[in-house]
Amino acid sequence: MQFKRITNDINGNPRYVCHFSNLTNDKDREKAQSEAKRLGSFSHIPFLFDIAASKARKIGGKRYKGKDYGGGIVFQSYNIQDLEKMILELASI
Repeated sequence: MQFKRITNDINGNPRYVCHFSNLTNDKDREKAQSEAKRLGSFSHIPFLFDIAASKARKIGGKRYKGKDYGGGIVFQSYNIQDLEKMILELASI
């Protein structure tokens, strides 16, 4: 899993961004595709991003709105290894 270090938050805590697809699995993809078909959308990606963002909120993640990294979820963390373990656990749900 790749993380990109971004600027610290207002309190000086380190922040890292990872791609939203790290938080999804096949079941989530199927759910996003069925939702896209139901609503007549051409792409399931926005629905998949919503699923990933809701999972990320459980461990303190948020949508990354910076233009330098599209489709990212941002986390505040001092320990990337533990963060990666938590993300992998969420992806399996």
